[in-house]
Amino acid sequence: MNTLSPLFPLGIAASLALSLSSFGAEKEPPVAKKPERPQPPTRSFDAPGAPKFTRLDGAPGANAPVDVDGDFVVGPDYVPAPELKVVEGVPQGKVQQFSMDSKECKLFNPGIARDVFGTVDPTNPKTLIVETRPVDYKRTVTVYIPAQYVPGTAAPLIVTHDGPGMGRPDMNLAHVLDNLIAQRRVPAMIAIMISSGGGDAQGHERGREYDTMSGLYAEFIENEVLPLVEKNCAVKLTKDPEGRATMGTSSGGSAALIMAWYHPEWYRRVLTLSGTFVNQQWPFNPETPDGAWGFHHKLIPESAPKPIRLWMAVGERDLLNPNVMRDEMHDWVEANNRMATTLKAKGYHYQYLYCLNAGHGIGNARAQILPQALEWLWKGYPLTPAQ
Repeated sequence: MNTLSPLFPLGIAASLALSLSSFGAEKEPPVAKKPERPQPPTRSFDAPGAPKFTRLDGAPGANAPVDVDGDFVVGPDYVPAPELKVVEGVPQGKVQQFSMDSKECKLFNPGIARDVFGTVDPTNPKTLIVETRPVDYKRTVTVYIPAQYVPGTAAPLIVTHDGPGMGRPDMNLAHVLDNLIAQRRVPAMIAIMISSGGGDAQGHERGREYDTMSGLYAEFIENEVLPLVEKNCAVKLTKDPEGRATMGTSSGGSAALIMAWYHPEWYRRVLTLSGTFVNQQWPFNPETPDGAWGFHHKLIPESAPKPIRLWMAVGERDLLNPNVMRDEMHDWVEANNRMATTLKAKGYHYQYLYCLNAGHGIGNARAQILPQALEWLWKGYPLTPAQ
């Protein structure tokens, strides 16, 4: 099930790619290019129905304060945070990877994939008719262990979605954590970056894992991934839900909140970038007919507040109706705006950044705001003596 890779010293950010040419091969017919998706429109932060944002001074590098809740506008120009760099004298953690084979897993075995996107169900416009096929797959688990970790102690952790592939560890999060931990701005946590089962959205394994409104993916991580992390990396992970965070971009962001919503006894800190709080769940579930759009439409408004601390960001040109569904539940900006309004009304601790001059995934803004977001996320959690 798992194949351990060598440890990666921080600072190695890429692997070599080989380009092979087929000398003398028969010429392939040209492949028709898919039409380019239209650029999403710019949505104004002060449009009707948007939260009442506090606009920062607009200077490059300006971030929202780390000790307050609320709604803030950042940008339009961004400066990468200094915490993304390796700093001389700052203890550097180590990064290790291993592989999981779906054929040896209990859940999500086999995976699913589709060949075509699907068509809107004529009897239910909230979902698609999609033909899928079973697939086997391997996923990479990348683990960052801070230099301050004391073997045998139970460490806080952050689970991130859409983790890097084998042999290509993305060191940006590791660099940020090295610096924040050394500056005593966050606890000495272990970061567990998990790749998906592949594909995207309805009919693919990634969509089944990330967009399904249930506790199933959190249960897969709890019962199958985390035990392997402890075994392969010789670490111990805390069971305290206040010491467990989850983070993701796009559908990885909705997955982060879904994990905490259905299992707050495991996760209580959530960080999302361009969170897919829209109707993308598949197959259709009559108990949650609106998919993750249901968070702000029904679930949060009609439920007692849960002990979840949530940080969110969206780009002013984030996605709008990127597929064949026209159900008025596929506007990422509106979805995140509605999330902020609903969270405020229910008394949640949340911070929401509206990023000018940014699209889906928030682009260059990410490198500026990630350290601040992590510091806000972990407010109130005690630091370890080793720090």
